[in-house]
Amino acid sequence: MNRPDLTDALDAALPQTQCTRCGYPDCHAYAHAISEGEAEINQCPPGGAEGIARLAQITGRPVIPLNPDNGHEGPRHLAVIDENWCIGCTLCLAACPVDAIVGGPKRMHTVIDPLCTGCELCIPVCPVDCISLVNVTGERSGWQAWSAPQAAEARERYAFHAFREARDERERNERLAAAALARSRPRP
Repeated sequence: MNRPDLTDALDAALPQTQCTRCGYPDCHAYAHAISEGEAEINQCPPGGAEGIARLAQITGRPVIPLNPDNGHEGPRHLAVIDENWCIGCTLCLAACPVDAIVGGPKRMHTVIDPLCTGCELCIPVCPVDCISLVNVTGERSGWQAWSAPQAAEARERYAFHAFREARDERERNERLAAAALARSRPRP
């Protein structure tokens, strides 16, 4: 398997929570690092033991325990926003890698439950600590708490999130460049 194919196969074996607990900015970057020999196969807490076994099978590496520096395997969580405390700062909107949080400036935000990957990235950015996690899978953890269709949908949502962010940045830069050009022209 060549490196791009290996990266794609590894990426497909990851749960796509985009949680960054592996130490990489997203699941694809982690898969790429594994394919390049820069990362171990035991850095994905959401994938857990089954995820490590999947990555071991693809890479031919031995199965090793989950690295505790990256976290622990556990049940899948859902972010919940306390409507009484939410101030509508929008920081959680930008932090959510799969756009599972909706709302607007100075308006209450909410989580679209079936889309939330439980990545926890919204929690540290909330200035009023109105986001908490609830266990949605009971005792099930790792791949027993997450399905292949959920991972595929999360991958698609993350790709659109990244596309939207790049588009918004490009449009912002174009507006700024146009405004700078307009200011540099002599006035009649």
